Amino acid sequence: MPVLINFKICDNAEECNGIASCPTGALSWDSKKKTIKIDNSKCVSCGVCVPVCMVNAIHVAKTKNDYDKIKKEINADPRKISDLFIDRYGAQPLHKAFLTAQEKFDVEILKYHGMVAVEFFDGDSIKCLYKSIPIKDLFEGFNSRYRKVAVDESMLVRFSIKQLPALLFFNSGNLVGKIEGHFEPEKKAEIDSKIKSILK
Repeated sequence: MPVLINFKICDNAEECNGIASCPTGALSWDSKKKTIKIDNSKCVSCGVCVPVCMVNAIHVAKTKNDYDKIKKEINADPRKISDLFIDRYGAQPLHKAFLTAQEKFDVEILKYHGMVAVEFFDGDSIKCLYKSIPIKDLFEGFNSRYRKVAVDESMLVRFSIKQLPALLFFNSGNLVGKIEGHFEPEKKAEIDSKIKSILK
């Protein structure tokens, strides 16, 4: 059965992980058209390409019903490529402006006079972009700086963090709140409530 790509949310890059992982060449790069090319005659429905796509744009239909269902979902998907460039809690950092190096943590976070929300993460804690909540939605209406920090074991011990990603809130250098764990979009109300209780 065929491979389907949701090009509404695919960045259509030559460096596509799906192309790199495909064992049969069913996915390839068309250098003339500058697009990802699908050759379903080569697809063996192994599904290797599906989990490596960072935005869940690649699908493999196992049956005709699968194909119809996936096609319908893609056609109805309201999202667009610009959604890929919105930083989200618990997802891969996109904009360098949000990143703080661990060695600069004390200077940029603890010595800042005001409220800072800091997301601690590592590679294992990063989820798909579309299974995460946009930062702008979480902190809308709050006067708080936001930063992301890739941490090691020493930082986890220092702030008694048991689960990543984690949101830590510092007010003029003092830790005033902590939220641990990943929150998918359907849990937005839950994390909203937690943030409001800290920033009230």
